[in-house]
Amino acid sequence: MEIILIFLVAISLSMDAFSLSLAYATISLTKKEINLLSIIVGIYHFFMPIFGILIGNFIINLIHVKLNLITLVIFVFIGISMIIESIKSNEKIKKMKIGEMILFGFAVSIDSFSVGIGIKSISDNFLLCSTIFSLVSAFFTYIGLILGNKLNLLIGKLASILGGITLIILGIVFSI
Repeated sequence: MEIILIFLVAISLSMDAFSLSLAYATISLTKKEINLLSIIVGIYHFFMPIFGILIGNFIINLIHVKLNLITLVIFVFIGISMIIESIKSNEKIKKMKIGEMILFGFAVSIDSFSVGIGIKSISDNFLLCSTIFSLVSAFFTYIGLILGNKLNLLIGKLASILGGITLIILGIVFSI
């Protein structure tokens, strides 16, 4: 059951990368750029939860709050943020340089940092979690970039909304 929960969280965390990748693919990225951006997102999704775990443990020991409550608050906050961002984003996208790819990776991975804070309520194996988050996010980014030219941008928004709803539901389930 633990591995299924980890994969569900990984998929939910990857939805914003997927939806933004669908949009960015409309600028006709090269195969090299697609591979590089997917790797960057995967690397961020590996390290951000680890940083979240390290900082989160410090915070939890400092304020003595139940992990389930923290997980609920974080997942609901991230889920609502994902839904709001997917509804309001209608920006025109331009070709990305390497610095922009790094910022893109950071932006779509910041939620992994937050999830890392409460991940102990799901699993004690944070390296497994980070590895799965990394691989799933790199895969979803790659698929989003490949499919981006073929799919309507509305589907990207829907994917992000579904990811946000999934995180909210998981937060509620973990708090029970």
